[in-house]
Amino acid sequence: MSLNLSEIDRVKTITKEDFIKNYFKPQKPVVIERFIEDWPAYTDWSLDYMKKVAGDKTVPLYDDRPVDYKDGFNEPHATMRMKDYVELLKKEPTKYRIFLWNILKEVPQLQKDFSYPDFGLKLMKGLPMLFFGGKDSYTFMHYDIDLANIFHFHFEGKKQCILFDQKQSKHLYKIPNSLITREDINFSNPDFEKWPALKNAKGYIANLEHGNVLYMPEGYWHYMKYITPGFSMSLRAIARNPANLGKAIYNIVVMRSVDNIMRRIRGQKWIDWKNDYAIKRTHKQNRI
Repeated sequence: MSLNLSEIDRVKTITKEDFIKNYFKPQKPVVIERFIEDWPAYTDWSLDYMKKVAGDKTVPLYDDRPVDYKDGFNEPHATMRMKDYVELLKKEPTKYRIFLWNILKEVPQLQKDFSYPDFGLKLMKGLPMLFFGGKDSYTFMHYDIDLANIFHFHFEGKKQCILFDQKQSKHLYKIPNSLITREDINFSNPDFEKWPALKNAKGYIANLEHGNVLYMPEGYWHYMKYITPGFSMSLRAIARNPANLGKAIYNIVVMRSVDNIMRRIRGQKWIDWKNDYAIKRTHKQNRI
């Protein structure tokens, strides 16, 4: 048995009007296959190119270890020079990923390689972020703290993306006061005996290749697995739905502060309680 996933719509290219009508307004994901072929990045961006232009930069690395109460928000697990990291990716599978690496801040010259597409949404030009991963590395199922509209541009290799909308949260073993699900769920091959509520979840799946763009609507859960070594860039537009905008403000101002306070007060007991409660609440909501 596998997850109940529908293939994400795929189009070769798309007009602003069709994107707004068919995907943004109904908040439906889509893969646009050939939208950026006029970018220098489409031709130039590869792991070797990143090694060339950013080789001496020290990059933050993350792996798939469970959250520890001592971990700060987005605190890296290790660091490495970019050229050494690229060589590691090409040499052997590794769990280390680069997460939320700001191009404008770290390698300003890269901004000459791309433009901000007109999808009918105002993209935040100060936040182009890069994400790198090795073969079989993955991100935990999560959604972004600001519930933004996300355009995810993939480069080199293949990447699998599994998405769920917020209505599916009650089936996903969401951790309270957090933006993630239980970290011990393998969304590529879930154990339905251990996680039976997942059988009720309905989501989407797509494989991305070089030059593909994935649109993820506001607040969508996403799990990303690198089939081969590669990297992606995300551009984002602020949530338009007033309810989502309100949740984003709450997450940033209240939820994150409460979680940090509770970690300091209760330590690992807070993390353990959240993990246990995720199961109890999910099974209650699914009458399991």
